Amino acid sequence: MTPSQKFLAKLGLKDTDPGDAQAINNKNEIQENGRRSFLKKSALGGIALGGALMSLPVEEIIARSTQKVSRYSGPSDLKITDMRYCIIQNVGRTPIIRIDTNQGIYGLGEVRDGADERYALMLKSRILGQNPCNVEMIFKSLKQFGGPARQGGGVCAVEMALWDLCGKAYNVPAWQLLGGRYRDKVRMYADTPEAPTFEEFKAKIKHRLEVQGMTWLKMDISIGEVKDTPGSLVNSKFWGSNLAQWNGGYMDYANTKHPFTAIQITEKGLDGMAQIVSDVRSAVGYEIPLSSDHYGHFDLNNAIRWGKKVEPYRLAWLEDMVPWQYTDQYKTISDALETPVLTGEDIYLLSGFKPLIDARAVDIIHPDLATSGGLLETKRIGDYAEEHGIAMAMHFAGSPVSFMASVHCAAATQNFLALEHHSLDSSWWEGLVKTTDGRKLFEKGFANVPLTAPGLGIELVDEEVKKHLIPSDKSYFAPTPDWNDVRSHDRLWS
Repeated sequence: MTPSQKFLAKLGLKDTDPGDAQAINNKNEIQENGRRSFLKKSALGGIALGGALMSLPVEEIIARSTQKVSRYSGPSDLKITDMRYCIIQNVGRTPIIRIDTNQGIYGLGEVRDGADERYALMLKSRILGQNPCNVEMIFKSLKQFGGPARQGGGVCAVEMALWDLCGKAYNVPAWQLLGGRYRDKVRMYADTPEAPTFEEFKAKIKHRLEVQGMTWLKMDISIGEVKDTPGSLVNSKFWGSNLAQWNGGYMDYANTKHPFTAIQITEKGLDGMAQIVSDVRSAVGYEIPLSSDHYGHFDLNNAIRWGKKVEPYRLAWLEDMVPWQYTDQYKTISDALETPVLTGEDIYLLSGFKPLIDARAVDIIHPDLATSGGLLETKRIGDYAEEHGIAMAMHFAGSPVSFMASVHCAAATQNFLALEHHSLDSSWWEGLVKTTDGRKLFEKGFANVPLTAPGLGIELVDEEVKKHLIPSDKSYFAPTPDWNDVRSHDRLWS
């Protein structure tokens, strides 16, 4: 059977005697109508056909127009076959997961920095055999196993990897699957550098702005800066000499919520902290937004005193003044201050953000995509905040995997301000991955949004990642059969 006969057979028609003029006309008309129908559908489907193709038989048009279409993945037939991991020594520890499929394509995700890879591995038995393109359905079945801060890391890692897989299966960037993009570049913010003297600090700030091209900075300014100055703090000695954010046992300073330490700051202490802000602002200038964070564990009364003390320096935001759970306290602080108030890096899911947003207790929300629920849930959080006149910045302190997941989400969310880059001074960080479209991950203070690269748009550079595995676990995407079996009934109602 000739190609023309095959085409007519598909239309339910038979070929005719070549000598029958009327039949020839009918055949030509049928082919032309079929060709026009195909061209119309192709145009609607986004296939661009050049003028040279317009005069060809429909069979040839189909062959030529689809010759570069990837047939590597049949999305409807995709099945999850495995989940594996490695852990890099980055911001303490950062687990990366890989979800494999029956078609050879895989998706990359990342468990929140400082969290346990087992938060993700425990979910493996619940996703094996499923189609990874059913992202929302899988997410709804898994989200019960996540929680605030690092507890959300497993669910979010799986969600990231699913979008990476789905984008690769359909050959589109992840932002396209979220509804499209608002921007081609994503603004970043970075910490102000540390230096032993103010002159060296100014030199590093100049490098940050002029060489690295940053257009937004954030500084840590803690009561730890003045704790050794007599008369600066009240009740600090009760907690010992260490007022660090991260150290200590369960009932020590670092793990006691702010309202319960009874630490107060004197005017001398406030003046000492404010002088540091003044010095940084003088080095940075007023054209650059300057945010602040990590003040120490003191109550909302002292938070308001501190906020008013630094209002002359027009900070872009005051971050995590009290624990995020205290909506009423945030509302009190926000109403008392002119400087924007922000929180959110440890909040899980839109439902966790809603009390703050509904009460307009903050001016800016600050989700970390590796805790907040992944790409789609974080976009939903941003969209909900936008409806209430609240902007969104994004916290980030991990590997290039969650960085790129955040970039895609930021590109797809209208009220976005800036994305944190926590490893700007790490010489090896960017080399952990390569982009699949040849672009740079970021340049001159902005992350480049992948315009055509499918999924997250990156691949791991195996030899580089292996150089930075944590010493206690040098495994690299080894099989994880111990996590294959479901051993519980997960429904949340009777």
